[in-house]
Amino acid sequence: MTNPRGRVLFWSIVALFAGALLRAYCIRHYPQLQGDPQLYAEVIRNWMTRGVYGFTQEFGVRPTLIRLPGYPIFLGICFWLFGMDNLRAALWVQVAFDLMTCGLLALLARRFAGERAAITALWLAALCPFMAEFTAAGLTETLTLFCTVLAFWVLQRWLDTPQWRWVVVLGAALAYAILLRPDQGLLAAAVLPAMLVGRGFRLPQVKGTIVPTAACALLVVLPLVPWTIRNYRVFHVLQPLAPRYANDPGEPNPYGFQRWYRTWAIDYASTEDIYWDYDGDALDFATLPTRAFDSPKQYRETAAVFALYNQTKRNSPEVDARFAALAEERVRAHPVRYYLLLPIARLGNMLLRPRVDWLPGPLRWWRWSESSPLQFGRALFLGTLNLVLIVFAAVGAWRLKTRPELRPILLAMLAYGVLRCALLLTVDNSEPRYTVEFVPLWIVLTGVALTRPPVVIG
Repeated sequence: MTNPRGRVLFWSIVALFAGALLRAYCIRHYPQLQGDPQLYAEVIRNWMTRGVYGFTQEFGVRPTLIRLPGYPIFLGICFWLFGMDNLRAALWVQVAFDLMTCGLLALLARRFAGERAAITALWLAALCPFMAEFTAAGLTETLTLFCTVLAFWVLQRWLDTPQWRWVVVLGAALAYAILLRPDQGLLAAAVLPAMLVGRGFRLPQVKGTIVPTAACALLVVLPLVPWTIRNYRVFHVLQPLAPRYANDPGEPNPYGFQRWYRTWAIDYASTEDIYWDYDGDALDFATLPTRAFDSPKQYRETAAVFALYNQTKRNSPEVDARFAALAEERVRAHPVRYYLLLPIARLGNMLLRPRVDWLPGPLRWWRWSESSPLQFGRALFLGTLNLVLIVFAAVGAWRLKTRPELRPILLAMLAYGVLRCALLLTVDNSEPRYTVEFVPLWIVLTGVALTRPPVVIG
């Protein structure tokens, strides 16, 4: 095949086909349709059949605001097309979106460093298990990744050729990203400033971008207006986004337990063993690490609170107050640990842990006695792959910093990463999926790092 364009097209098709096979394998062997996917499905079914955005209860449907409507709307379209209970069909639609994300990554890498970088990024994205696994889950991540990559690709197109069509597409991508996950407001916070000053900091240059940037910002906010009005009419609260702790107005929240949990939690294993089981399942005191106690007295008090909770397996004012007292004692004794060291440790765990969540194996994969050689080797490989992507992404970013025409989008990417990391320092529970939004950006920059020399595309 002597035609260079034909060769590029051929290997692009092969990469996308390989990516489709990997995602089909994930759906076939590791589908994730319980928990949150059922929650999203229930909400949209009630909205479609009963006109109420909420959960089914004995007396009817109870309205809710704990989830933004972006993903339920996506499921609703899939249900309308393929059947009301056909969650698996939605997974196959997600495969199509994820492959489009791979294509957009290749186009972005091509703009950064030419055809070789594009093909490299396409193969990395198509075969990336960290992206592929979420197509098999009825969760927001696949669509969020699509909106994130689309936003950065359109931003670069607008910076190259400022046309109003790019303003509309960019606004739609940013708006839907927020409707999927409220924390994606950080994407708009990183992209809109780059749109405003990306063509130059001088006043004449900024004057030409003020109106398009303001229009894009308006498009971002507009979809939240009816949602906010609906929440005020139904719940009499001003809630433009989903609440942090996913509780409806008037629902109790175990603030004492959550604060106590933040005084020691670092790894994802604790999230599954303790955080998710609280208020519904028994808690196993033996799974607590030694850093959960500062003294024998705290050890005994914590064991007593666990025993009291396990009598009902439900949160209660008494149990929560005792957790709150434990938390206050621990925070007062070690404020640096609580406010600085543990948040950094949780963020590090989310960034560096082997991030394929659906593969079978022990949560504490690093303990050889609890893992088979295959499981340990697989986790070690995935953790190494994750670290390699981070390192090469840093190299790619370093190379791009010498390209003035690409500096605005590079700074927007870095700003998004910094803002998201700052937000993740405040979360209670360590979950690797909270950092999966970084993976496509790592892949693009890795494509740049692996391409020598970078080819400038005008």
